[in-house]
Amino acid sequence: MAIAALGVTVLDCPNPRALAEFYGAVLDWRVSDGEFGDGESWVELHGPDGRRLAFQKSEGYQPPRWPGTEHGQQFHLDFDVPRDRLDEAERQVLALGARLLQGDGNGKRGWRVYADPAGHPFCLCAV
Repeated sequence: MAIAALGVTVLDCPNPRALAEFYGAVLDWRVSDGEFGDGESWVELHGPDGRRLAFQKSEGYQPPRWPGTEHGQQFHLDFDVPRDRLDEAERQVLALGARLLQGDGNGKRGWRVYADPAGHPFCLCAV
């Protein structure tokens, strides 16, 4: 029997609403202040099957420096994209404010690494 169930994954950032809107556009999830949010220090995304992703304001936030370890990423999000839509998905996340950190080696790897507008690394993974 499990000790607990995974609830919400929370990302620290300087502007929770802006980062929630970025990921909301990527995932097509609904942005909400959440049960405990005030829209400024805590904002949530609500997806299918009760999945949630939250964003918490962190004063003095320092973004990870990928791939270095001085300000390590600690964790990252992987997003599955159909292989034939990978280029289109890249154009869309870049237009939303992401920046490319590492390409897929001209198709040699099945993923590409980006930084979200707050600097968190995430991957678009071909499936």
